[in-house]
Amino acid sequence: MSTLFRFPQVSELHMIARLFPALFLSCLFAPAVTAATPSPARGEIDALLARLQFSTCEFNRNGSWHNAAEAKAHLLVKLNYLEARTTIQSTEQFIEMAASRSSMSGQPYLVKCPNAVPVESGPWLLRQLQAIRSAGAMFAPSPH
Repeated sequence: MSTLFRFPQVSELHMIARLFPALFLSCLFAPAVTAATPSPARGEIDALLARLQFSTCEFNRNGSWHNAAEAKAHLLVKLNYLEARTTIQSTEQFIEMAASRSSMSGQPYLVKCPNAVPVESGPWLLRQLQAIRSAGAMFAPSPH
């Protein structure tokens, strides 16, 4: 009767014991594979976030208002999270996936600029993107 399992020899166990730490450490410290956003889209995203950061607008997420610099920082965290998992092909995709609503609650983000009513961030960011593209430069006139 043949057996499918055999106990490893002592020499095989020693080899496994010597290789395991190296294998474990290589898995632990292996660089994460990230999907870089194509440079044209990344340039627009950076310009869009700069417009937000330097605006005097406020940003609402999950019922709390934040200044524009805090909003930019939050959206950068979301962008980095997404880039670690997928490739963002366009600025519109970034707006849809990261900058329009909370991934925790599903509530839309809001933007409130001085002397204006709050609006959902998705359409606001798309208008800012259009202004950036129309200006033909990375920084277009004021977001108000």
